[in-house]
Amino acid sequence: MERPPVTIPDDLKTAVRVFAEASRQCWLVGGAVRDGLLGRSSEDYDLATDAEPEEVMKLFRRTIPTGIKHGTVTVLLGTHQFETTTFRRDGKYTDGRRPDKVAYSGDILEDLARRDFTINAIAWDLINKRLLDPHNGREDLKNRIIRAIGRPAERFEEDGLRSIRACRFASQLGFSIDDETMKAIGGTLSNLPSISAERIWEELKKIFISPKPSTAFRLFLETGLLELLLPELDQCVGVGQKGRHVLDVFDHSLMACDLAPRENLPVRAAALFHDIGKPLVKIRDESGEIIFHRHDITGAEVTESILLRYKASNADRDRITRLVRHHMFHYTRDWSDAAVRRFMARVGLDMLDDLMILRLADASAIAPDLPDATAHLRNLIERIDGILDAQTALSIKDLKINGSDLMMVLGVRPGPILGTLLKHLLDCVLEDPEANEHDRLLDMGRRWLEIYG
Repeated sequence: MERPPVTIPDDLKTAVRVFAEASRQCWLVGGAVRDGLLGRSSEDYDLATDAEPEEVMKLFRRTIPTGIKHGTVTVLLGTHQFETTTFRRDGKYTDGRRPDKVAYSGDILEDLARRDFTINAIAWDLINKRLLDPHNGREDLKNRIIRAIGRPAERFEEDGLRSIRACRFASQLGFSIDDETMKAIGGTLSNLPSISAERIWEELKKIFISPKPSTAFRLFLETGLLELLLPELDQCVGVGQKGRHVLDVFDHSLMACDLAPRENLPVRAAALFHDIGKPLVKIRDESGEIIFHRHDITGAEVTESILLRYKASNADRDRITRLVRHHMFHYTRDWSDAAVRRFMARVGLDMLDDLMILRLADASAIAPDLPDATAHLRNLIERIDGILDAQTALSIKDLKINGSDLMMVLGVRPGPILGTLLKHLLDCVLEDPEANEHDRLLDMGRRWLEIYG
């Protein structure tokens, strides 16, 4: 008897017993089998069965009809959710996204034949404990190859998202794409416009947190996907840079993305997009030197338009765009402590850590072989840490006075003048932290009103 490719949790064993007692098949399919054979852990247990959706919903007390039109029901057992899909054979794909109609099947082989890549068409029989690999997916796993099942062009014509997924799997697994599969991607790009923005963004997010996102983006470039998906990034190819930069804007951006922490999606995305405004603002001055004036501002606008196009969450869009907007600062060790505090206040404490991480990746990708490329940034980080430890006021809410005090004691009326006065008092405290005392702030406010009020 073979050993299962992954550890089978007790909740899944319970599901298997239910299917077996109903004389139904129950197979573990998809990523869990693939990752298990690669020695990777997985908590994503997808099941395939010959029981139709209505029967599955009768067999289990707690279910969700997640995609019942296409045969998928989510079974809830204990702490687990098992996405369970009835064996099926797909009809024609006329919209390049999903089959026009689905016919249920009693044969797991038919179900596996409709899948995208050989490495995703391996199944484990949870009842009879045997592995089924009709498309030699294990051999492709061994050789680290992504290969479409059957005729690659047909697979990509059926669903345009599969071309993006091929590149995503390459970056996730460190695999190469089979030559015929690569050719088919480039020849079946016409159905990309039919893919929803949300589906594309989900794939891009998975690429961002893969071990090496640059793998996918280089494959995008090679296959023609980049020009269609991220034309703004495609325009960065071949754009040379000045100073210590040894890479063009495209290669520099990819390296910065790879160097950013894998678990931090906003920073990874910001690293890819941080210089995306450069092609739009590139000029040469009178001496012939390349200048990218205000590329950070333009880049933030371009980044926001990309994230709006792909319907990223408001939180992701705001954070990624702000990181791009603030990534250009020219710190030198002669900055005064007040200058550091003003910088911290301008950026915002909620952004500081991520901004420093972004700049470290950016600096490291400028001249990869240059020693101490990040020394000045690490000095700034030490100074920021010292200011934070001192609990210095860095925002209006940190002041030991508030708008109500100013209105009650100084007679300031609500409105723009109140906000302007509070900003002035914060500037004073950023310059001299010891000024953050209630009475001193009142005196400074009174003097300001005598001049400007």
